[in-house]
Amino acid sequence: MSTEGADNINVPKLLTTAATFLAGLALVFGVTLALIAKYFYTKSDPKVEQVEEHLAHAHCGACGFPGCHQYAEAVVNKPDVSPALCTPAGKAAAAKIAALTGKEMGEAEPKVAFVACRGDTEMSKKKFEHRGVPDCVAAAAVGGGDKECPFGCLGYGSCEAACPFDAIHINERGLAEVDSSKCVACGICVKACPRKIISIVPKNKKPIVKCYSNDKGPAVKRYCKAGCIGCGLCVKNCPSQAIEMVKNLARIDNKKCTDCGICETKCPTKAIQRIVIKV
Repeated sequence: MSTEGADNINVPKLLTTAATFLAGLALVFGVTLALIAKYFYTKSDPKVEQVEEHLAHAHCGACGFPGCHQYAEAVVNKPDVSPALCTPAGKAAAAKIAALTGKEMGEAEPKVAFVACRGDTEMSKKKFEHRGVPDCVAAAAVGGGDKECPFGCLGYGSCEAACPFDAIHINERGLAEVDSSKCVACGICVKACPRKIISIVPKNKKPIVKCYSNDKGPAVKRYCKAGCIGCGLCVKNCPSQAIEMVKNLARIDNKKCTDCGICETKCPTKAIQRIVIKV
């Protein structure tokens, strides 16, 4: 086989030509990108940047926007967006944002995450022993979970793992427990729970139903000692008519409730309790 052609290749010239071509190509791309950047450039509002400086940068979604920057833009440019929506940043930050945007801060009602379940290891029964991944979503995928109650807390900590504020933990009895002193009501734990038993509620000490079961009384009694059995005693004895039965479950209207405490004393399973507010 002849190697005469290969011997005649001018390697330095070939490399120089290739390098020149690549440099030219890079120059063309660079100029193109620069022109595109200049054409599509939008001047950022310095006020948006100032607002961002006061946010918590947790990107938790508590404000209702995808991220902190989106909220900063909205609160600056939209008159109806409150300056007090970044709950992780606190009241001091809200006051500064209100001053920057020329808005009234208002008084946002304090809220907290609430786990509607008392069915811990002592109060509820299990169908089988879960030996898979210690995660509620994974546990729920196997036969609906290992708890007999189809509405109860599974206790494998999906909410705990998701919380960016270290405000919810699985206690020694296998039940999710919220630390109200750390909770900012961002709602991330609500999304993480496959049983949908976590909700955001007003941060007050009024009675609340700590159960989410829609099963009838006999079924609830079979698998849990602490669940709402739909007996209706709370409804019958509430002087302000603040309680109604919805799908076998007592529901308390927080606005109508006068905090008399009668429902607590009448509930035979103690499913109605108060949120423990930590300072």
